[in-house]
Amino acid sequence: MKNRIKRTYSRHRETIHNFGWRALQTFGKQIVTFSILALSAKLLTPYDFGVYNYVLTIIFLLIIFGDFGISTATSKYVAEYNATDKKKLELILFNSSVILVVLATAISLLTVVFGKYVLEDKYAYVLYVLPMLFFAPISSLYDGIFRGLKRFKDLAIISLSVGFSSLLFVYILIGKYGLAGALVSQSLFYVILTIVLFSSYGNLHVRFDGKIMRTLLNYSLVIGVSSIAYFLYSRVDILVLGHYGYVEEIGYYELINKGFELMFLPFALLAQVIAPDITACFARKDYSGVRAKLSSFMKIIIPSSILIAIMFYFMFPLVIREFLTEYYVEEMLIAIFILSFLIPAKIWGVFQTQSFIVATGFARIVAVTTMIGGILNIFLDIVAINLVGFTGVFWVTLIIHSMNIIFQTVYYKREIGEVK
Repeated sequence: MKNRIKRTYSRHRETIHNFGWRALQTFGKQIVTFSILALSAKLLTPYDFGVYNYVLTIIFLLIIFGDFGISTATSKYVAEYNATDKKKLELILFNSSVILVVLATAISLLTVVFGKYVLEDKYAYVLYVLPMLFFAPISSLYDGIFRGLKRFKDLAIISLSVGFSSLLFVYILIGKYGLAGALVSQSLFYVILTIVLFSSYGNLHVRFDGKIMRTLLNYSLVIGVSSIAYFLYSRVDILVLGHYGYVEEIGYYELINKGFELMFLPFALLAQVIAPDITACFARKDYSGVRAKLSSFMKIIIPSSILIAIMFYFMFPLVIREFLTEYYVEEMLIAIFILSFLIPAKIWGVFQTQSFIVATGFARIVAVTTMIGGILNIFLDIVAINLVGFTGVFWVTLIIHSMNIIFQTVYYKREIGEVK
């Protein structure tokens, strides 16, 4: 048995190490993100914390248009060119960066010119984070390049070093400058991360290549549309709350959301481990095996997620009461109550999507349902918030996300059941 484990480890050593470093980076990133959010919540007033999350949501929407899938597409072609064409590999960083800078410049100019009419009193705050339009996509670009080259160890060390050291200047800037300091610290984080990644990678060959640019743009188009759909499905709620003046409630929404992300992470990582086996099973045309594994995991994941939801409902308010007393109010408790019901569906959705639906080539199910769900989400948010106030947004989130994941499960089981 011991020798078998050693042989297995020896065969998969690189994959195991890469997964370990990627898992470390992912967990570390979530911890840093949650720590920054908690620091901001602790040091800002609930209203300013709501504004902070509202402005960040605006800038992340703009980043979707400024990136539009380029950084993700680059990751794919880095891995491909690294195996097939080293000359193109040398040029991909410069050409993808040019596209990102052009897109970010265009979005920045539109924001500066028209932002004051659309954003009104939040316009000045958006200017504090405008540098993120350039540096967030470029840091994601480097992330994709490092992943494509399998430099997971370097990427983890850099990301965690910059992330944990950033907590110091986040604390100082918020303590001294309040909301403005919190927003500036976000821009500063991405500037530092980009500089460190650039210094570590180094290889920048300055030469335009129209063919590489077209290849990246064609592939990124689908990713960009999917990113917009996902934003409408998951993040547009914050914009709706802000538009109707429920600024403090944005803070409640975001704190709960970050708590969710920490809970989902182990299941996402498990899905990444399971996915290659499911893909191999499907490739061997062992469709009954795929169906059996799906049923087996449902029997494990769903009961586990129900237990986690119950624990979250009772424990998260205690954490808020202990560490963020200002947020221990009726509105927060109502939000926790509503969204706790969503946890089982969300955990199953995260696991199912990565380990089964995408792994077996049925990603179109997720793309189509997410787009439909996103459109319904924004429409129903507006209707519900006018009918019952801020809780309407939380109820809509519960209903739309639960129904979407149930539909994905039923439709996928039907599709996989019909495969011969």
